[in-house]
Amino acid sequence: MKLDDMTRNDFNFTSFLLRLLFAALLVFLTYNPSGYSWIGMIQMEVELVYLAASGIVLLIGWVMFLRATWNSLGALGTLLAVGFFGVFIWLLAHWNLISLENPTAITWVLLVVLSLVLAVGMSWSHVRRRISGQYDTDEIEG
Repeated sequence: MKLDDMTRNDFNFTSFLLRLLFAALLVFLTYNPSGYSWIGMIQMEVELVYLAASGIVLLIGWVMFLRATWNSLGALGTLLAVGFFGVFIWLLAHWNLISLENPTAITWVLLVVLSLVLAVGMSWSHVRRRISGQYDTDEIEG
């Protein structure tokens, strides 16, 4: 087995779905309208030690996902991803599949969209490498 074979990361649809699952867990564990979330724990006045511990874990997840999304998509790509999913919500409303009158439904849809943007951001470098053959690298100084 060559070193290239051992270090190569294969990316496929299952890889994207796993990233989407973890993004959705991060988003919905942080907040959702059902109340079963970190924000819900604040409102239920859960003990501070549990809030701090779970908050640190969520913060680590948010930093990982946001940095990867920003590094992969950049400002323009992130704006385009948000715009794409925003127009998709508009289409769903236009086709009467969701109601803009229902704030709870819109909140759920926006949380799903945020999860999708984070998953795309985590996956985009792999997709771009597949399409163009070019690798993204972080610059290391010194």
